[in-house]
Amino acid sequence: MVLKWKGNSMNYFKSIKRVVLFSAVAALSTSAAYAETTVVVGYQQIVGPFLTAIANGKFDAAAKEAGYKIDWRQFASGGDISTALASGNVPIGVIGSTGIAAAATRGVDLQLFWILDNIGKSEALVAREGSGIEKPEDLKGKKVGVPFVSTSHFHLLVGMSDIWKINPRDAEILNMTPPQIVAAWQRGDIDAAYVWPPALSEILKTGKEIANSEEIGAKSVPTFDGLVVDKSFASENPKFMTAFTTVLKDAYADYKANGGQWTADSEQVKGMVKLIGGNAADIPGALALLSFPTVEEQASPTWLGGGKDSGALKSVTQSAKFLVDQKQLDQALDDYSGNVNGSFAEAAAK
Repeated sequence: MVLKWKGNSMNYFKSIKRVVLFSAVAALSTSAAYAETTVVVGYQQIVGPFLTAIANGKFDAAAKEAGYKIDWRQFASGGDISTALASGNVPIGVIGSTGIAAAATRGVDLQLFWILDNIGKSEALVAREGSGIEKPEDLKGKKVGVPFVSTSHFHLLVGMSDIWKINPRDAEILNMTPPQIVAAWQRGDIDAAYVWPPALSEILKTGKEIANSEEIGAKSVPTFDGLVVDKSFASENPKFMTAFTTVLKDAYADYKANGGQWTADSEQVKGMVKLIGGNAADIPGALALLSFPTVEEQASPTWLGGGKDSGALKSVTQSAKFLVDQKQLDQALDDYSGNVNGSFAEAAAK
């Protein structure tokens, strides 16, 4: 709008006021139209395609297109993410199957919507050189570091109680984050540890693997890492959830097709190291220990599909029952089906 002087100062200044008011309203309207809702997403030091899509900006671009902005926050453990979910500060985060069972039982209104990885050999029990531990049965009287209420903690307890027939109280089991385990290991403060990469890769340099989660899972309950979302957030923000899950689908498809090219000097591995640290040379080996379900596998009864027959649901249910047996939980829920949501994976698979 161009103002022209017509000799009447009062009319001129009234016109100025109208222009200023119009401009302010227009600015506010434009700002509202392009405002982005910030979503906090918590992740852990767990390698995989999920991290590459954080590092290369694919999640951020998809979120922006949907009208959102992601605030990425790294947490030391799934327990910390569970606490943040319960507080309402973090609507989406990475938690292991054991942590999901514990959080859901304690009333955190979460839903598992993506399997980050099938853990298998990527979590292991390692004995430090000079500790005097040659086999799991030698853990009696030893100090063992493990992140509590994690999948590693779960399989350590399962192994001790059900497989190696050791009372967990006969060892000193210490609650430590992965970085704390590495530091304690280097000081010689612990004799053994059950953990995942990159901490696992580091302690194996001066240690010996004596058991892993693939072996223990085959004799008990397999474990996995998953992405969970606050139930209300998921129902109120379907556009974000669709965009987020689509990026996951593409990242996992890329790894399935091109995983052999994710070498130490690749952009994918460099991106992971930038986010969580560690040695790039160790990452390809760590990835090989995990399996990453495609979106079709995610949507199948093997994992998130199938309703009551969902593999993930069975794992969470059995994990909760074991935690009750170990007195980690007072009582399990009758039904955890409300905590598994396969709809986003199913939609992405179409």
